[in-house]
Amino acid sequence: MFGFERSLVYHFFNVHALSEEQSDDTKGSFCENLEHVFDHFPQYCMKIILRDFNAKLRGDDIFKPIIRNDSLQHGNNDKGVRLVKFAI
Repeated sequence: MFGFERSLVYHFFNVHALSEEQSDDTKGSFCENLEHVFDHFPQYCMKIILRDFNAKLRGDDIFKPIIRNDSLQHGNNDKGVRLVKFAI
């Protein structure tokens, strides 16, 4: 009578960003580990990241498809660029 569809499953991740003082290798390793964790969850799961990545992204044309016109920042930082790369 009723078709059973796959239930939507939510996974929340409480992520604490690294400080600016950390080395580029440490930041890269952090991002790789985060991607590794995300890749272990099925595609149909809704993955929501909580917390602040201390990312700064200005509304540059290159970032418009991701952040649109919603940025209030006046500059970019490495964390912002890494976050966009992670999102896509």
